[in-house]
Amino acid sequence: MISEKSTVQTKHIGSDIVIGEYCVIKEGVKIGNNVTIHPNITIYEGVEIHDGVEIFPGAFIGKEPTKAVGLLRELDFSKKVIIRENSSIGPNSIIYYDVEIGKNCLIGDAVAIREKCTIGMGCIIGRNVSLLYNVSVGEGSKIMTNSHLTGNTIIGKNVVIGVGVNTANDNSFGEQGYDKEAILGPIIEDNVKIGTGATILPNIRIGKNAIVAAGSVVTKNVRPNSIVMGIPAKHIKYIGKTEAD
Repeated sequence: MISEKSTVQTKHIGSDIVIGEYCVIKEGVKIGNNVTIHPNITIYEGVEIHDGVEIFPGAFIGKEPTKAVGLLRELDFSKKVIIRENSSIGPNSIIYYDVEIGKNCLIGDAVAIREKCTIGMGCIIGRNVSLLYNVSVGEGSKIMTNSHLTGNTIIGKNVVIGVGVNTANDNSFGEQGYDKEAILGPIIEDNVKIGTGATILPNIRIGKNAIVAAGSVVTKNVRPNSIVMGIPAKHIKYIGKTEAD
């Protein structure tokens, strides 16, 4: 069922589709089977929506990045978005061009995902999370409400990032221009857990299975299987070992 109050220019539409009122869906958009597109949604050309996807009101899929005054890096993106099977896009979320979202993902309310981001299968991206450009999120990871992943960040598989976690990629605050080899966010390896309100500084590697305690400020690399805590974060112990060990 396609509402007569929507503007649907594409002809690539599967079966058992619901498109609500006041949607704008541009020519060339590809929509699979059993897709539900709620009212007041904008989808631009180059977007692929696979079977079983649900998109909630107010979302904008396929937003083109613009070159703003003061932006140091050059914009580089392809006019494509892929949302794979059975994923859900929350109300008022904005997904820029050159983004791929894997199967069975939940993208929460008012999430912003910038260009060149990839999200693996089975991820949860919480409310008001922002992913800046070129962020990779591995399969099964969870990024909770109000967290920010800066540009050029790598998140491994089955990572849990708590509420209000912040990351940074440039210690010079832009004063040295943009160098893609130097402006790097953290690398967070598989199975890491990061507590509420932690801050991870640029180009930090957090090793597999590590835990970063809530409120910590991570200023240097974290060894695998370790717990760090504090401002600045310091090694407390290895996971599974007692103080006596």
